[in-house]
Amino acid sequence: MSLTAFLLIVLAGLIHAGWNIVAKKAGGDARFAFFTAVWMMLVWAPLGGWLGRAEVPRWGATEWAFVAASGVLHVVYYVVLLRGYRKADLTVVYPLARGTGPLLSSLVAIVFLGERISALGMAGVVGVVLGVFLIAGGPGLLRAAHDPAARQRVHKGMFYGVVTGLFIAAYTVVDGYAVKVLLMSPILVDYMGNFFRVALLAPNALRDRAATLRLWRTQWRHALVVATISPVAYVLVLYAMREAPLSHVAPAREVSMLFAALLGGHLLGEGDRLARLLGAACIAGGVIALALG
Repeated sequence: MSLTAFLLIVLAGLIHAGWNIVAKKAGGDARFAFFTAVWMMLVWAPLGGWLGRAEVPRWGATEWAFVAASGVLHVVYYVVLLRGYRKADLTVVYPLARGTGPLLSSLVAIVFLGERISALGMAGVVGVVLGVFLIAGGPGLLRAAHDPAARQRVHKGMFYGVVTGLFIAAYTVVDGYAVKVLLMSPILVDYMGNFFRVALLAPNALRDRAATLRLWRTQWRHALVVATISPVAYVLVLYAMREAPLSHVAPAREVSMLFAALLGGHLLGEGDRLARLLGAACIAGGVIALALG
């Protein structure tokens, strides 16, 4: 991996962790996702319009199909992620979401596609499993068997983290193919896909306009922050995919888990910060080892 790609991924990881902190603090649902998508459409309109005026007219059915698929996958990913943040701690949901995609894709290749795994790759699997255990509470989780509420909250965080990771893996493959094979603009893939996100989320947001308006008054600032910085993080990753293989970029993105585990524990006051930070580090190291092994 080139130094340029590595620096893009590290910067993207820091930004990505930051906007997830904001989304967690907002405590929003699918309507917050709609607010974010609308803000994104408005904030990035000048750049999207400037870049799209020459490229978008040349798109055919294939390009639009990938943009639509990207939009749908990003909607489901974001809504599931937000629901997980409402039900559990960020320092459980976020690392599991970031680590599940590369882990599952590697295991599927080994089990179903006949690919071989090296000792380094096997060490990666162990690292991910250990990281999941630490993030879930580690030995303290076993000692906390008398606290059903805490245990249930962790289990919910694990469920939503894994489901979110599935959609992360899906949209990463779709968007990676668009920018690497179809040579589409990373910025336009994300920006034009956002129009599909707005269309998909609008019916739910407009069903109860009074409730949506009440939420807008309390959440619009958080949505504006997410809409402004989250595309920067993802576009940096898409540009990194042009500089390095997707199989290297996707696992390397897990550096964001280190930022999230540290920031989530400090800013949100979530407990077991050290154990969860160590768990995030194990998952990050594990998925990178899987990619290299």
